[in-house]
Amino acid sequence: MLKEKVKELLEQGLEEDPSLFLIDFTMGADNSIHVVIDGDHGVTVSDCIKISRAIEHNLDREEHDFSLEVASAGASAPLIMPRQYLKNVGRKLEVVTKEQKVEGNLTAVNENSIVLEWKAREPKPIGKGKVTVQKREELNFSDIIKAKVVLKF
Repeated sequence: MLKEKVKELLEQGLEEDPSLFLIDFTMGADNSIHVVIDGDHGVTVSDCIKISRAIEHNLDREEHDFSLEVASAGASAPLIMPRQYLKNVGRKLEVVTKEQKVEGNLTAVNENSIVLEWKAREPKPIGKGKVTVQKREELNFSDIIKAKVVLKF
């Protein structure tokens, strides 16, 4: 019963800001509530507070003892939902599929796939030496096992 109420409050909180979306929602046997959100334009601390309040202020602590944590998907967290790829267009991704591991710039996202582009050094077709070539790969979401943003420091 509490889980359904929390889910309903969470959905209402997210409806108030359409740029935010749910990545993960879990609730332990001890009523520990863990929510992970992301946003089309990132997530601020005030976004987490807003979602936390949407849940916490509508539950009666006298009726239910619970703990609540609302967090943003971390910078190093894998991309899970297609919607997360959209905000990362132009960034470098590392993508693992069943057949390969590809690292390249995310240049496009559509309904079923993403496009990665990168430069590679390959042997010249004729003669000695190498030449830089532009590579492009379209990867279906269904083939992606894991994808994450490559952070530069």
